[in-house]
Amino acid sequence: MELIMFSKMLQEFDVSKAGDIMKEIGFDGVDLTVRDKGHVLPENVVGDLPKAVETLRGNGLSVPQLTTGIISADEPHTENIFRMAGEVGVPALKLGYHRYTEFGTLQDVMQDTRQKLAGLAELARKCKVSANLHSHSGGYISAVAPITYMLIQDFDRAEIGAYIDPGHMFVEGGFKGWQIGIDILSPWINLCAAKSMGFARGVADDGSVSWRRVMYPINEGMVLWHEVFGCLKAIGYDGPVSLHSEYEGRSSWKSLSTPELIEQTKKDLSYIRGVINEVYGS
Repeated sequence: MELIMFSKMLQEFDVSKAGDIMKEIGFDGVDLTVRDKGHVLPENVVGDLPKAVETLRGNGLSVPQLTTGIISADEPHTENIFRMAGEVGVPALKLGYHRYTEFGTLQDVMQDTRQKLAGLAELARKCKVSANLHSHSGGYISAVAPITYMLIQDFDRAEIGAYIDPGHMFVEGGFKGWQIGIDILSPWINLCAAKSMGFARGVADDGSVSWRRVMYPINEGMVLWHEVFGCLKAIGYDGPVSLHSEYEGRSSWKSLSTPELIEQTKKDLSYIRGVINEVYGS
């Protein structure tokens, strides 16, 4: 099982420098951003993706997945991104998000998403890569695993799959919903993220109470990692695990500087590697 780093969190550095940092931290590979403001811009993917992948592999890092913003096959750069991923040997892509923001629209959003996935499945088949829906809490169609199942159940996992994210799954279903989610999606799981989340309580000036979703260090949030990896072991998962060190801004328990983020990521990686070794056997 490869432990890789989501390159978004080192976006201030070029690919070579970001790769050096990831290697020094101890990662096996990279979850490379190919999207607006990413390490590789969609409009430059034909020339820049092969160079980026060659640079990272030259530093001893694998590139098992790309994070994209793609939601349909007819977007301007979709075909080039799929084609280049296949050509450079990156087997999996994370897709962008279909939003669910208004009550009463669920069936329409699901129908539109299915239609777009059908077009992407055809492209994935042609380019020999998989396109994967990411579990993301909040106003997204993939926030709840049974809905994701309903969207992808008729597709071949090699073409359209699931990218589970236990952090998001716990905040949407913290008792058993997360486990039900892994269970129902198990035949389609191609990718797994590692982040831990929880809720922070806020009190306004008028005394009203609100709660917001917050990113915590891997071993301090809601996610029960030994149980998560126990489920993944039971279904035979051996794919990449992408660490998301999203410790900046208000969405984090504490907004870290880049050096602080790197140090926290080292701790997260050590913890997750230890859990995997305990569950799977070192």
